[in-house]
Amino acid sequence: MKRALAFLLLATTVVAACGGNVAASPTPSASASATASPTATPKPIQVGLVTDVGGLNDKSFNQAANTGRLNAEKDFGLKTSVIESKKQEDYVPNLTTFAQQNYDLVIAVGFLMQNAAWKVAKQFPNVKFAIIDGAPANDAGNTENLPNVANLFFKEQEAGYLVGVIAATMAKNMVGKATHNTVCSMGGIPIPPVDHYIAGYQDAIKTISPTTTILNGYSNDFVDQQKGKEVGLNHISKGCDILFQVAGGSGLGYIAAAKEKGVYAIGVDVDQIDVAPGTVITSAMKRVDKAVYDTSNAVKSGSFKAGDNFFSATNDGIAFGKLDPVVPADAKAAADKALADIKSGAIKPKTDLTVK
Repeated sequence: MKRALAFLLLATTVVAACGGNVAASPTPSASASATASPTATPKPIQVGLVTDVGGLNDKSFNQAANTGRLNAEKDFGLKTSVIESKKQEDYVPNLTTFAQQNYDLVIAVGFLMQNAAWKVAKQFPNVKFAIIDGAPANDAGNTENLPNVANLFFKEQEAGYLVGVIAATMAKNMVGKATHNTVCSMGGIPIPPVDHYIAGYQDAIKTISPTTTILNGYSNDFVDQQKGKEVGLNHISKGCDILFQVAGGSGLGYIAAAKEKGVYAIGVDVDQIDVAPGTVITSAMKRVDKAVYDTSNAVKSGSFKAGDNFFSATNDGIAFGKLDPVVPADAKAAADKALADIKSGAIKPKTDLTVK
């Protein structure tokens, strides 16, 4: 009899334990809810960031995204992680790693990850994704918006226009080392986010100083600094006094060329004035950190928005960085006015290149 009673108690315990697993389902029973521990800590929102090949030390795009991740982790109590991509073939497996672990948000950093994000987001429809500078693109290269993917776009042409105002004013008035009335730019790869920056830059120069010569080129790389330096030295040999880099890590070589030859440079994405003090006069900034931060918070607050999300002057998504002392007051004033005019709609910077 005692043995039978003991067996009955054991069976009751097993059933109760099995009932605890049911309580973890999306629709818990009333009895399970009633017995839940009042001190249970909710599972933190998990955010995974996958960098492009430039890596976390590019002093630009990827670094800014990681700053946004760390700030979101600190301010919102999130659990976050980052994986660095070493080559483009890493995109799909890196995104998949986070998706398989049921992260709440997986962020793909960069236009080049559009197809990878499409593949993984289709495979994991219950995981939220975001793409910096892009939207899901199928194998044919066509955009295919997905209900679990936020497309995070920037109006880079606005940031390019602001630094173009500064460059044009200095070139026109031959300020400091800007004595040849020639300004230049270098992109990494000719993709929309890169060319939008350069288009805005060229638009401002043509508007403010029509006689200024503009040169443009590409390193065809976002990592190799030597390639960037070679383009920079070539531009400088043609009289370029102000060099605007839009090439991530490769652009650091473009800045190095300017430093070596004693001319000026303009940084990109983040404030790069400390990369080469006395050489970098300002930076065209797009707040990738803000996009990561805001999107992470949206997932936590339940306000995540799939489809296109834009960051521009109107929501402080773009700006120009700190100014070197060589930048005159009238150039700063002109850039400040341009920013106000862009916000009001009085200025609409171009998105197509004038000089290719």
